[in-house]
Amino acid sequence: MSEFLPKDVRDGLEMARKHKLRKKSRMRVKAGDQTFTILRHWNTGFSLDADDTPHLRGLVDMYDGARHLSQCLIVASEEDAGEMVYEYKRATPHAERPPLDYEIAEDAPIALLTSN
Repeated sequence: MSEFLPKDVRDGLEMARKHKLRKKSRMRVKAGDQTFTILRHWNTGFSLDADDTPHLRGLVDMYDGARHLSQCLIVASEEDAGEMVYEYKRATPHAERPPLDYEIAEDAPIALLTSN
């Protein structure tokens, strides 16, 4: 059906679709000092607007609003319908504190006091 529409109408419909996705999405990717809005997101990757995004590769930070979700190592996969698709090589969830190198037991004493 879209083959029968004039090119300017198809371009207008595509711009409206991207605008709707961009406005609805709170998720964004930060690469260096640049920030890009995520149009779609799934378990193995995400997509950005191909017109506004340079060819990204490497380490990026993913945010949902102001909340830092994860740090991801990405590669560009393909361009599909005006969207640049990126896949994760690694996605590490963001933690508020560094990981512990010991186990915290629930019934362990906090300190050992001896009497003299």
